[in-house]
Amino acid sequence: MKIAILSRNPRLYSTKRLVEAAEQKGHESQVIDVLRCYMNIASHRPSIHYKGNELKGFDAVIPRIGSSVTFYGTAVLRQFEMLGVYPINESVAITRSRDKLRSLQLLSRKGIGMPVTGFAHAPDDIEDLLKMVGGAPAVIKLLEGTQGIGVVLAETQQAAESVIEAFMGLKANILVQEYIKEAGGADIRCFVIGDKVVASMKRQAKEGEFRSNLHRGGSASLIRITPEERSTAVRAARTMGLNIAGVDILRSNHGPVVMEVNSSPGLEGIEKATGKDVAGMIITFIEKNGTKGSTRTRGKG
Repeated sequence: MKIAILSRNPRLYSTKRLVEAAEQKGHESQVIDVLRCYMNIASHRPSIHYKGNELKGFDAVIPRIGSSVTFYGTAVLRQFEMLGVYPINESVAITRSRDKLRSLQLLSRKGIGMPVTGFAHAPDDIEDLLKMVGGAPAVIKLLEGTQGIGVVLAETQQAAESVIEAFMGLKANILVQEYIKEAGGADIRCFVIGDKVVASMKRQAKEGEFRSNLHRGGSASLIRITPEERSTAVRAARTMGLNIAGVDILRSNHGPVVMEVNSSPGLEGIEKATGKDVAGMIITFIEKNGTKGSTRTRGKG
């Protein structure tokens, strides 16, 4: 098979591992910077060009599209889909998962556990909004934030009101969520491929921090997850329509709650914490499912 890997940096751990795994299984791969692609959107002969040449002959595409280039990256991925190339994650599913509000509404529709979440536009409603999520302490999130950036823990009512007013004053869209204190600054990253959790790790925030992202200094360790957590992760990925997903779960007093469903989960933390060849599993999934022209948006919304 000839596999396109959409990544802006061929030196990233995840990108390098996917290239290695493809080669080990006898496939040809090419790392393509989505921002250097340009497209001919014609009904009779759509095409994608890259650095002066037309991209041809690909059987499958692995999108590793950063959140800052979601709009253009998914446009390029759609063009691959138009050409009949099998995407391991489809453009609609990626767009769906990147919209925090939309993804939470979809999870809610499917009855999947998640923190009580509020969303409002007018500053007049702040007091009632906080009451809705159980009051302070509360977590306030920028809708456009990633990797823990734009996430604030407001420990008192006054602090929460001040932070929300400040964000609203900047015309930023925010979510307000209940703080799951019993999680103790830890979450579980479940790596889903197809309809299985193939690896899972516990991410623990460093002391004095509540965000457990590895980019923020969190540590990763192996963890055994419960059947309910496994089922929740698989259902969350399926709801987004993703074949590959990193589902972040918190252990709360009322069962597992989903914080986020990531469509381009990193491989370094999960492979090092578990010792599993996750990149190899991704290539195996493509071998089994990557038939030409099999693009079909999964889920709804």
